[in-house]
Order: sequence, then structure tokens, then C-alpha cells
Amino acid sequence: MPQTSPPTEGLRERKKRRLRDQLSDTATRMFVEKGFAAVRVKEVADACDVSEATVFNYFPTKEALVLDRLEDTMTALRGALAATDVGPIEAALRVLDDELKNTTDWLAKQDDPAGAAGSVLRFGDLIRSTPSLRAYQSDMVDQCVSVAAEVLASVAGAEPEDPEPQIAARAIIGLWHVQALSLRRHLRVGTRPAQIYAAVIVDVRRAAQILTGGLRSFHPFAK
Repeated sequence: MPQTSPPTEGLRERKKRRLRDQLSDTATRMFVEKGFAAVRVKEVADACDVSEATVFNYFPTKEALVLDRLEDTMTALRGALAATDVGPIEAALRVLDDELKNTTDWLAKQDDPAGAAGSVLRFGDLIRSTPSLRAYQSDMVDQCVSVAAEVLASVAGAEPEDPEPQIAARAIIGLWHVQALSLRRHLRVGTRPAQIYAAVIVDVRRAAQILTGGLRSFHPFAK
């Protein structure tokens, strides 16, 4: 998936990020084409003209080569939730908006947007069809929940294990699932990137309204 480098990165950091992105992008392409189990880490290293040890210096596991962007999400979410100028839901929406914009901007820049959309869909298929990737993704989601609960508890003067930050954190992280489902749905029908962005934003903010208003705003029998 596309990613934007932080504006404050120095030359060395940019070089490291470019190599990290190259390794991840190459691995993802190879995994999508041949299957996750069929490609060895050494083959990814050879394709990028680096040693296998270099790959593992950047990525602790083979699964991390595919799902490395989740670490960036965790970092961005931690910073957004720690800011006090907006509430936690709006803070999460800002991170989601940035991630979605990166994706749709990338799609718009491709010579074959439809083919690029197909690549994004196949990436999702790869994760769903690979047990170790699903397990890794689940673990990273749990880590995101822990980070969110920690920051929310700190802002509220509570403990991370308290019920309020726990349920709030899980609800907020659920917005990423909503965005992924919405993006996949609109990619399938061949919508233009700008229209995809607008449509997914609407879906995610509909979900956020449920978090703001509670289940009473959704379920007619909730009391």
C-alpha cells in the first residue's frame, strides 16, 4: 500500500524508508503473484539486491513484510489521540482520512487505475487466504487497541485496563475495519479514485456517528 514519508525526515532516514518500502512493495507483489508460502524471504532479498539479513533488519518476520503499514498506523494514532484539540473520534478520523487519501491519490496516479484497484483487492485476498497473515494482522490490531486504550486513559486520568478506555479503544479501532470494507466494496465496482474517496469517507463517518450517539442512535429497540 502507498505511504508518504514524514516531512521532517533527514537524508539517511529517507534512504532507509525507501529501502523499507522497496522491500515491502517487492515482497507484496511477489506474494500476490505466487502465494505467500511459495516465496522465500531470500527471493525477496535477491529481487532487491540485498542480503537476507538486511531484510530481517527491517522486518522481524515474513508477515511483517506484508503488513508493515500497521506500525505506521499505530504511530499516527498514538500522536493523534494524544492531541487535545479534538476528541478521540475526530482524531481517529483524521488518521483514517490521511490513509485513505494516500491510497486514492496513488490509484489516481497509475496509468491503469483499474488494474491498480485490482492489485489492492488481491492484496486483501492474500491476507484473508493466509492464516499466518490473518494471525499477524489480528495481533497488530490488538496492539493498536492497547495503544489507543493507553493514550485515552492517560488523557482521561484513568487506567488503561478500566472499562471505559478499553471499550472506547476497541470501538475506535473498529473504524479501520469499516474503512477497509467500504474501500473494497467501492473498488470492486470500478469507481473513480476521487469518487471512492468521497464514498468511503461517508461510510466511515456514518460509523463514527454510531460511536458518538451510542447504540440508541442505531438500534430501534435499544433502551
